[in-house]
Amino acid sequence: MPPAPAQPTAPVALICGDEDFAVKQRARQLHDKWCAEVGGMDHDLIDAAVGNSGDALKALGKLREALQTLPFFGGGKVVWFKDCSFLGDDRTSGSSAVTEALAELAAELKAFRWDGVRLLVSAGKVDKRKTFYKTLEKLGSVETFAALSLDDRNWADQAEDLAYKKLKALKKEISSEALAQLVASVGPHTGQLHSEVEKLAAYVGPRVDIELADVTAIVTRNKQARAFALADALGDRNLPVLLKTLDEELWEIRLGVDKKSEIGLLYGLISKVRVMIFLQEMLKAGWLKADGDYNRFKAQLERVPADALPEDRRINPLTMNPYVLFRALPQAKRYTSAELIRAMDLLLQCNLKLVTSQLDESLVLQQTLTQIVRREEAAK
Repeated sequence: MPPAPAQPTAPVALICGDEDFAVKQRARQLHDKWCAEVGGMDHDLIDAAVGNSGDALKALGKLREALQTLPFFGGGKVVWFKDCSFLGDDRTSGSSAVTEALAELAAELKAFRWDGVRLLVSAGKVDKRKTFYKTLEKLGSVETFAALSLDDRNWADQAEDLAYKKLKALKKEISSEALAQLVASVGPHTGQLHSEVEKLAAYVGPRVDIELADVTAIVTRNKQARAFALADALGDRNLPVLLKTLDEELWEIRLGVDKKSEIGLLYGLISKVRVMIFLQEMLKAGWLKADGDYNRFKAQLERVPADALPEDRRINPLTMNPYVLFRALPQAKRYTSAELIRAMDLLLQCNLKLVTSQLDESLVLQQTLTQIVRREEAAK
């Protein structure tokens, strides 16, 4: 995460970016600080989260009025144009009427006398090519908060750092494995991460240390983490849990939840088997050691020769969350190399059946997973 931003000294500030939680948090912080500095009671908050060009024009009209209205009770004035949704490149932002109104407002802001008045604009993604953005940048400060992304190999490290600092502020300590499990459960969603950290702190009460069992007990897993449950059951070679989890996933598909599909479930299982094959090969090469220590495991991963693994990020295990790999390492040891190769073959056959036959998808998946997990079947 970026370092704490310097406090703006100019009377205008734009807080923006696709990391919604960080934008809202920083904007609130700056708003409260400015209100305390300028004094007075006539501060204005204008909701600029709109859905069409007509409402955008109304919001801009309110902003003009707020800037031009002097405080009744003396002191200064802070105007917060909050959650502006039409500074990007969407349909509302592209409206000719909105574009013209923003350009006119930009010209007015350049000539405005800022004696005792401060303007705070908070927004999501913004189009830096537009006149209004350039004007705000010239008149004051711009702070941008980018969301964590699964495409960034270091997203988990950034999320762990964010959670660790938050826990420190709450006077709590957390083990490295518990911290990794927290991030793996939440994913790259900083708003949910902050909520889960606060929930953990409340859960342990006066106890300082947070352990893996605490995270497992109360942290709410996001959709992506729940999807890992099926693959984890396959890795654990736990047939009852595997079939139960499969049934739950299939029910969600039938109900139309999150646009899931049987093929999507299958691809997740193929990815899991592929990872276990890679981990077995890395164990054989001596790059990894299954000693159960997460910090040592991460250090070992960093020493794996990059040219020994696929360049394609979609199948390169080193692009995954290290904790997911750490969890998969003991699972890989539950299968022999021959069993994993056979599992991959069975999953590919399953894929062919799902896309070319009229067989019941649920039955095809159940039979395939049962064949993979049962040792007596694998031994034949």
